[in-house]
Amino acid sequence: MTERTGDPAMNDDDLAARMVPGSPFAAVTTRIDRALNRVGLRGELGRDTALGVTVGAISAGMTWLLLLSLEWLEGTGLPLGSGIALTFVMIAQSLVLCVRRRYPVGCLLVTTAFQVLIVALLPPEVGLQGLAVFIAAYTCGLRLAPLRLTVALVVGILLHGVAGGLAMGALAPPLDLPLSMESGLVSRSALLAAGVPTYLLPALIGAYVGTRRRYGALLRLRTAEEIRAQRERAEGAIRAERSRMARELHDIAAHHLSGMVVQAGAAERLVGRDDDAARQAMAWVRSQGKETLTGLRAVVGALRDPEEESGGLRHRGEPGARGAPVPGLATLDRLVTAERELGTDIDVVREGDPYELAPIADVTAYRVVQESLSNARDHAAGARVRLSLRYGTDRFVLEVENGAGGSRVTEREHRGLGVLGMRERAQVVGATLDVGATEDGGWLVRWELRVDREDER
Repeated sequence: MTERTGDPAMNDDDLAARMVPGSPFAAVTTRIDRALNRVGLRGELGRDTALGVTVGAISAGMTWLLLLSLEWLEGTGLPLGSGIALTFVMIAQSLVLCVRRRYPVGCLLVTTAFQVLIVALLPPEVGLQGLAVFIAAYTCGLRLAPLRLTVALVVGILLHGVAGGLAMGALAPPLDLPLSMESGLVSRSALLAAGVPTYLLPALIGAYVGTRRRYGALLRLRTAEEIRAQRERAEGAIRAERSRMARELHDIAAHHLSGMVVQAGAAERLVGRDDDAARQAMAWVRSQGKETLTGLRAVVGALRDPEEESGGLRHRGEPGARGAPVPGLATLDRLVTAERELGTDIDVVREGDPYELAPIADVTAYRVVQESLSNARDHAAGARVRLSLRYGTDRFVLEVENGAGGSRVTEREHRGLGVLGMRERAQVVGATLDVGATEDGGWLVRWELRVDREDER
């Protein structure tokens, strides 16, 4: 017997996101995302533009740091015009990141072309790698399918190594640096070899992150679907339980109204022959009783489940004739006998002077006992069950307690949803229901109803 858990006001997707564990960096990512939202950067284009500007500023600083290092360490440096041109190329390469998520392959190839231009503007002995290439390769790994990613990486590596090697130092001004054919060949070979990790490592990281994100999204989607399915099953069970309650209400009303019609007909025949007014009044009572009975059957009977009409959900030991009074505590001994025949060891204890409950409360108490005994038999087979009925002066208490027992698989189709069905019935009659495990590993169901003995009489 289980109840639905979770905040009913929470969206299914939010509840699934809370249930599915995120990545180790999920908290940091969430804080960054909220910070970007606060400054107005909400879409991909706006955030990528901000990234491109930031990377451009860092790349410009790296460029001038390199130029100043050449002058300090080697005593020579690039002319001012070459430094400015190199700075503009680095910034332009970084700004290409503005479209990195919309056109990942194009972004990778364009940043690579700018990298070839950077290699051409520098002497062979001087190397400077733009940060935009790493980010573009990471984006391709994040968003591309394996085949497209492989092709993009191969083209990028070849463009970086071959074209960069051919263009190396072609636009660089002459510097007073030791240069030889051997050192030039070493630089070209190093450029070609450096291209593999430059593109491959960020792409692999991006592919891993993308796979993890897609898996997490799929897992959250599946969890949300399971939550929705569980809620639909619970709501369907509640509707079925309400339909069954309506059927029982119909049967109770039909039973009592039928008696009213019979008694009215007898009174009509016994009334004095000259008492026309009394005869007409009793005839009106009979006609109204029939009309009420017909209307009640038409409205409430429409809620019946076809399977219940055919008797498919009748319990053993329960009256099954359509229109007959539904079972109550008066037929409890028959239910206990049926459960004992099925192998359940039941002790019945009655305290106080028994009295009749209101019809709906009587049926509800019977259903609580029926569901509790069935669950004890299905989930604690062989356990001893104690059924207690305490008739107090102002309250009636019903307890069904079973000890620990061996569970077994059952194919019994429940008429309700365990605690949900019983709780739904308890709310209708104003009773309280408490369920839970006991200290010895068993299970206790306690149903308490406040009664007014004067109303009962």
